[in-house]
Amino acid sequence: MNSVPNREMLVYRIAQIVAIATRIVCTLGLVLRLAMPDALLAVGGPGRYLKKPDNWFAGEEAKQIAGNILSYQTELGGWPKNLDSTLASWGGRIDTQATFDNGATTDELRFLAHVFKATHDDRCRAAFLKGMDYILHAQYANGGWPQYFPPGRGYHRYITFNDDAMVRLLEFLRETYRLSTYDFIDAPRREAARKAFDRGIECILKCQIKVDGKPTAWCAQHDERDFRPRPGRKYELASLSGSESVPIVELLMSLDPPTPAVVQAVEGAVAWFKSAEIQGIRQVVQPDGKSPTGKNKVVVKDPAAPPMWARFYEIGTNRPIFADRDGVPKHDLAEIGYERRNGYSWLGERPKRLLDREYPAWKKKWGTQAK
Repeated sequence: MNSVPNREMLVYRIAQIVAIATRIVCTLGLVLRLAMPDALLAVGGPGRYLKKPDNWFAGEEAKQIAGNILSYQTELGGWPKNLDSTLASWGGRIDTQATFDNGATTDELRFLAHVFKATHDDRCRAAFLKGMDYILHAQYANGGWPQYFPPGRGYHRYITFNDDAMVRLLEFLRETYRLSTYDFIDAPRREAARKAFDRGIECILKCQIKVDGKPTAWCAQHDERDFRPRPGRKYELASLSGSESVPIVELLMSLDPPTPAVVQAVEGAVAWFKSAEIQGIRQVVQPDGKSPTGKNKVVVKDPAAPPMWARFYEIGTNRPIFADRDGVPKHDLAEIGYERRNGYSWLGERPKRLLDREYPAWKKKWGTQAK
């Protein structure tokens, strides 16, 4: 006689268990997401093997890793982001969109080049050339690269300096016509890489933002047609970047010899970095029992702290800007919500080494040219 009530009670209990499990999964997902910055690369990846000796790439471990990397290459020739392509494919795709974002594609190609040099495995050579062609074909005529190719109609179509995407592509292409690792590349492709690099440098110079007629820094994205600064995701506003501008300047300083236009760009950017220093604060992560992760990122006053720089600065005022997913600019990290405050890199010391060591060495090397 109690079978119906018992069955209803069982269904009710199962529903309760499902609801609790759902809350747990959602909470864990939020905790994991907040613990990782947006630019987090796959843990490890092929980059961690690239300094191995040449004979290592002829071994069984390297061959196995190369096979794994090959399994993740997309039909277009690139690799998806946010996964470790050195691990065995599980038969699916975390993200099947080939991209240059978050470190994808370039290190996979470097690894395959090393393995081909050591083993002459033609699979690696063919995959490498397919990937190199993907990079070359993705470049705009004006020298820039979108975040991925084909770029679509969203912000991915903009010339992308975000997370150092374009700088990494240029560094890779320069390697292909300079280093013996890539001697297997045919002459036309090597020449194409050289020309692509030169166009990329010209694009960088055109993208540099001028304020009151003075060259300053770069935005994380620039328009693919007229080079003006453009926004990325809702919280990535059109701005001067205190982070992405650093590797751009480092790349420009690596040019030998620097042209007058390059010298002007470097000097303007360095002057801007100095003007954008934030003194007297420190970013810390404090325990917070009420937060989803048990901790919270805050800014505290500290007169003895080294200088910091914001990820984004308002063009014209040089004020640091922060934003939630609604895209409304704020001028204090504490003014944005917990999720974006703790889930993104807003402040850092990235320009410090450039100003303290790299720029003085460059200035000394080029003497009067760098005045």
